[in-house]
Amino acid sequence: MKDFAYLVNTLITKVLNPLSYLFLAVAVAYFLMGVLKYVRQSGSDDDREEGRKMMIYGIIALFVMVSVWGLVNVLGGTFNFGGANRPPQIPTVPPPQGF
Repeated sequence: MKDFAYLVNTLITKVLNPLSYLFLAVAVAYFLMGVLKYVRQSGSDDDREEGRKMMIYGIIALFVMVSVWGLVNVLGGTFNFGGANRPPQIPTVPPPQGF
């Protein structure tokens, strides 16, 4: 079982994390290409519309990627994923003063 956990951890750290950064960079580049197309082709309505669509799709892609990343972090923190093999800390209430 330890070998499987090592394999999954290696897969995540060596493959999936760099791929997520690559996809994020591609989405930013696509958005910036849309901005450039919108600004440079200001005379043509068709090119401006295509640039506007590229910007919208780039923003949607960035929003989805950042939202999924945040959801994964929230779930990982909630269910104690991430390699920390300790039980969750239960908050305690201090006793009232004067007793």
